[in-house]
Amino acid sequence: MTRPRISVFIARSLDGYIATDDDTLEWLDAAAAEGEDYGFDAFLADVDVIAMGRATYDFIKDFPELPYGGRPVHVLTTQALGPREGFEFYARTPQDAVAAWEEQGFGRVYIDGGSVISQFLEAGLVDDLTITTAPVLLGSGKPLFHRIPVSTPLRLVGSQVFPSGMVNLQYVRD
Repeated sequence: MTRPRISVFIARSLDGYIATDDDTLEWLDAAAAEGEDYGFDAFLADVDVIAMGRATYDFIKDFPELPYGGRPVHVLTTQALGPREGFEFYARTPQDAVAAWEEQGFGRVYIDGGSVISQFLEAGLVDDLTITTAPVLLGSGKPLFHRIPVSTPLRLVGSQVFPSGMVNLQYVRD
């Protein structure tokens, strides 16, 4: 079996925050321009499963419709959560999660949320990152990257600037 490709696709403010201190994303909606495609749909077309942490789940859990096209969502959490169709909840290390995904035959996994992304980076398991930078400074908030005690060399493989001022940077792990 082949280890699944672990991918990140996330937006952040210019100063590195993915949400405000009170967990809102209005700043991102305000920065985005109607009709601009930031590449998420094309990215998602190649994804088999979505993995996120509890904080990200708490943010999206009440959305009437999720942007994942019916793909399964795995929530990595140590807290017991009730069942929900399309979601699987479990406490696994990044290494255990990747082993389970490999066993299930997943080819590509999209990981989301600052804590989970940082855990997978620390474990050396992230293969590629697409980071969309919004032209806004929040001053404080929830950081994209948490303290990671390892260095992760990356190579820039693509960039795209949008009329709104949003910038996509695509990296692969060296």
